[in-house]
Amino acid sequence: MDENLNSILSEETTFPVDDVSKIIKSAVEEVIERNTYQHSKVKQWSDKIIEQILTNLKELNKPFKYIATCVIMQKNGAGFHTASSCYWDNTTDGSCTVRWENKSMYCIVSVFGLGI
Repeated sequence: MDENLNSILSEETTFPVDDVSKIIKSAVEEVIERNTYQHSKVKQWSDKIIEQILTNLKELNKPFKYIATCVIMQKNGAGFHTASSCYWDNTTDGSCTVRWENKSMYCIVSVFGLGI
């Protein structure tokens, strides 16, 4: 294979971290940016964020299966720690985590892309 074709194939099968990060930020900002934390709305907000992210990821037409998580937490001085670990193929698989906040809440979204 020539070098140009290898480069094109690599771009098509590499997890697009920058694109995923933009999709996450856009979804979070559209759904909760102007809101203050309301416990009764957290499920609705997180469902809508995940749905919007997965819809936009599908439109990228990349060869991945996606897994997305969303945590919304009230800012109240409590500590919060999260970690993840995966056993996968580093040449095709990838992940992106975005932490977003406003005056009343934190939102942490992680997307994992597994090459098909």
